[in-house]
Amino acid sequence: MGDNLEFYIGGEWTAPADPSRTLDVVNPATEQVCGKVAAGSAADVDRAVAAARGAFGSWSRTSAADRTEVLRNVQEAYQKRSGDLAAALTEEMGAPASLAGGFQVGLGAGHLAKAIEILQDFAFEERRGATLVVKEPIGVCALITPWNWPLNQIAVKVFPALATGCTMVLKPSEIAPSAGRIFAEILDAAGVPAGVFNLVQGDGPGVGAALSSHPGVDMVSFTGSVRAGVEVARNAAPGVKRVTQELGGKSPNIVLDDAAFAANVASGVTTMMGNSGQTCSALSRMLVPRSRMDEAAAVAREAVAGVSVGDPAGDVVMGPVASRAQFDKVQALIRKGIEEGATLVAGGTGRPDGLPTGFYVRPTVFADVTNDMTIAREEIFGPVLTIIGYDDVDHAVEIANDTEYGLAGNVAGADLDAARAVARRIRAGWVSINDGFDFGCPFGGYKKSGNGREWGEFGFHDYLETKGVLGYEPEQAAG
Repeated sequence: MGDNLEFYIGGEWTAPADPSRTLDVVNPATEQVCGKVAAGSAADVDRAVAAARGAFGSWSRTSAADRTEVLRNVQEAYQKRSGDLAAALTEEMGAPASLAGGFQVGLGAGHLAKAIEILQDFAFEERRGATLVVKEPIGVCALITPWNWPLNQIAVKVFPALATGCTMVLKPSEIAPSAGRIFAEILDAAGVPAGVFNLVQGDGPGVGAALSSHPGVDMVSFTGSVRAGVEVARNAAPGVKRVTQELGGKSPNIVLDDAAFAANVASGVTTMMGNSGQTCSALSRMLVPRSRMDEAAAVAREAVAGVSVGDPAGDVVMGPVASRAQFDKVQALIRKGIEEGATLVAGGTGRPDGLPTGFYVRPTVFADVTNDMTIAREEIFGPVLTIIGYDDVDHAVEIANDTEYGLAGNVAGADLDAARAVARRIRAGWVSINDGFDFGCPFGGYKKSGNGREWGEFGFHDYLETKGVLGYEPEQAAG
């Protein structure tokens, strides 16, 4: 997708303060440099925050109808650039063409449509007796997004911020920066007023830290690792600014003991391998009845055989993981699983046959895993599934909740009432039953998986302050 050497600040494309500082962008399928991205600095952040601050006064006073019109213009511009967005994701993060042009781009479009729908009826004011309760935009927002689902994470931050009347500075991942640039071009083409949306490229130390600590920023929304999330919170703390975080996960998929068992195991395997396992909410711990472990392993082995791996520009299920660092981390954890005695059902270390170049990982399944093993505790962020045995449903719930994370979970079973009962007991923010999906469902984590909620109406709330106006109505005289 070429180089990303300019920033979008105050409605204009502008050179960074230090144009000589750049970072290489590597195509994970070829391991070759496919572009460069400018490495922004605190000086660039200062300019972007000043532009956002300058635009806040007017944008925050626009009506919901005015903002809806802007978002509809964005919707039209987004559709026109969907092919460019998909191509960027395939080249820079290795998403297969069918995934990039399908679900990846579709997520952004879905969140935009949902934001428009919600904005029609969102209650920014509410009378409570003589008091008026008002929801007002929080101010200038710093939005820091990752590389694994670039459009989803940009969409669930930018669209609610726009809808509620906030202004913002976006820092997308330097690993997959072009989606952020194209997104800025979309907003520019849609006529988003100058300064409302600003884009500064770069890495965490150079741009992320400057944004999260900036006194002109009122709120930080961050998606990424727990380690980086802790640093964002530390940097933001002296300014007492709001921080919302969507961090890591080690999510359980409890497969109930019923007639749908084999089908649910197979579905869980193929779902786990989507996006090369690089999903924070990935159902990476499959919990099955201990008595059916051998059956689960056999079904999983067959399911993995149907997961094609190769050039993401072709017709494959799985492309590479996004970077050399990611490849090395996943390989180390696969080795750890073998060393700790888990049964290797499929995959293993090294690249798949016939793929000597590229950050390709073999789709890997371990059985006979215990929940104290490293591969059951650490977020692998790769196509590696662990299968853990449980004795009964109570034991399954105990294992599911025995983690420092609490982002997501799933219960798979033919008996809906039984699945509902188990889902209620999982300590996580997003729990599906039989892989249910809803753009309006709140998404976010318990414990070290973060705080705050994104998606749908719930995604609006973190961008709003609540004001109580007492005596708004005169007191009624006593009869």
